Amino acid sequence: MNETLALELKNVVKKRQRRVVGPVNLQIPQGYIVALVGSNGSGKSTILHMLTQSLIPDEGEIKWFGREGSDDLPLDIKSKIAYVPENTAMEENYQTAEQAASFRAYWYPSWDQKRFERLMTRFDVPRNERLNRMSKGERRKFEVAAALAANPKLLVLDELSSGLDPFAWKDMIEELQECMTGEDVTMIMATHIVEEIKRLADYIVLVHKGKVLGMAEKDLLYGSCYEVWVRGDFAGLKDRPELIRCEENEASIHKLLVRDEAFISELQQFKDLQVMRSRALELEEVLELWIEGYQPNC
Repeated sequence: MNETLALELKNVVKKRQRRVVGPVNLQIPQGYIVALVGSNGSGKSTILHMLTQSLIPDEGEIKWFGREGSDDLPLDIKSKIAYVPENTAMEENYQTAEQAASFRAYWYPSWDQKRFERLMTRFDVPRNERLNRMSKGERRKFEVAAALAANPKLLVLDELSSGLDPFAWKDMIEELQECMTGEDVTMIMATHIVEEIKRLADYIVLVHKGKVLGMAEKDLLYGSCYEVWVRGDFAGLKDRPELIRCEENEASIHKLLVRDEAFISELQQFKDLQVMRSRALELEEVLELWIEGYQPNC
């Protein structure tokens, strides 16, 4: 990877009560949206906590914008990072949105008050309501508005859609897309919502049972695996490396999962086989196969 790196993780390990997360080895290029994808409890949030130093790794090293952090990041690096956690901190609970924003503005030299006001208006967040009296969705919208107003170089989002209704979610997606246009921002988001991945992500990092299974460019995953239905004698092709899975139904009809579209064209040339239909697998289906051990060729 030749791009300038926003983040680099080398052999990073965190030992949790339920499982060990890691070792994690990742290079996150600057200026892209990277989605950490996995089921609940897979280790996504733990990785985000280590990126924001709310958790310190037990092993390995992390570099932010080329600089390694020890137990405490320098303020000039911290002020470039904005974090929207899945579970909000309690320290600001008795402050209003305006009071909490004033406190945050002190720590972020690039704070944009006009942007904050615009986002609060668009998201319809009550300004003078104490944060602990807001609904979960209102609190979420405040957190995102404050994070974007900080004009960060690294934006970390943990389960963005948590607590949001579909209309607020749409507004949020649009603002995040606009944020990536013309701004040198890197976004790391943990999610299990496929539509968020489709709408936002440039890269996908797949996390499963504490392990990072790999990182792939999202657009290359489309068309990486296919479902093909064929009729006829398929016995001589079952050892082909392009073949992921073969299920035989009645009347010599086979349902195939294959990696390479060119293999479908090859099947169409066999006289003893009839290709009945084929389709590219959906993104979530490709990810499921990846978890099973069938890493896409991309």
